[in-house]
Amino acid sequence: MTLPASCPSGGRCPARLVPTQTRSGAEQMALDTLLLEQSCSSRADALILRFYQWSRPTLSLGRHQGPPTDLWRQLAARGDLDLVRRPSGGGAVLHAGGLTYALIWANPPRQRRQAYLQVNQCLQEGLKALGLHLKPGTAAADRIMADCFAQSTTADLVDSRGCKRIGSAQFWKRGQLLQHGEIPLTPPEGLWEALFTTSPPCWTPSAPSAASLELALQQSFQRLSLDLEWRREALSPRELQRMNALANRYSLESV
Repeated sequence: MTLPASCPSGGRCPARLVPTQTRSGAEQMALDTLLLEQSCSSRADALILRFYQWSRPTLSLGRHQGPPTDLWRQLAARGDLDLVRRPSGGGAVLHAGGLTYALIWANPPRQRRQAYLQVNQCLQEGLKALGLHLKPGTAAADRIMADCFAQSTTADLVDSRGCKRIGSAQFWKRGQLLQHGEIPLTPPEGLWEALFTTSPPCWTPSAPSAASLELALQQSFQRLSLDLEWRREALSPRELQRMNALANRYSLESV
C-alpha cells in the first residue's frame, strides 16, 4: 500500500473523495485550505482527495513567491486571467485546460521527500494505466522559479523526454499535509507564451482527456491505499459558506 494510514481503532481508516469542482481560483484555494483546517481539527479522515478545474484561466503564485510582475498584472487587468496566491510553495502555475489534484493527508511521513515519493507513486500508476510513463525530475529545489514548469525537481514528474507533466507542491500544518499539483493538458498556447515567454508542455501524440485522467487517478489512489475505506462525499452547505468567506484572502486582483 502506497499511502499508509494509522487508525487508532484499528481496521480500515475512513477516506473522503470530494466530487469534481469547477470554480474560481480564489474559491479553489479557499477549499484546499478549509479542508486542511478541518482535518487538523477533527482528524476524521485519514485522507481527503479531490480533483478540480478552474472556471477561468488563473495564474497561481506560490506561498513564498514575490508579487505578480507588471506584465501579469496587465494581463489580469485586461481580463485575460485571474491572479491568486496558493497556500503551497513553488513558482507560478497557469491553470487552464488542465486538471488539478489536492490531497489532505492526516498522518503523512515526517520527511517531505518521502511524502512526495508516495503520492507520486499513485500518480505514476494512474498515468501508467493510460499508457503514459512518468518519472521524478532531477533538478535541485534550491530556488523558486518564476515559472513552476521551468524546472523539474524530485517532487515533480516528467516524461521520457524530460518534459514536466505534473508539478506538485506542499503546505504543512500541525503535522498534516496539503499537497496539490497541476497537470497541464491543453493549456492556451498564446497565454502561456505571454506569461512565461516559452511554449507550453506538449503531449505526444496527444493529451489524455481530463475525465479519463481523473478516473485513472481516482482508481490508482484507491487501489494503492488498501487500508482505507473510501466514500464519495460532496461539499456541505457549511463548507460552501466557509469557502465563500475565505475566498477573498487568496485573490491578488487588488493587491
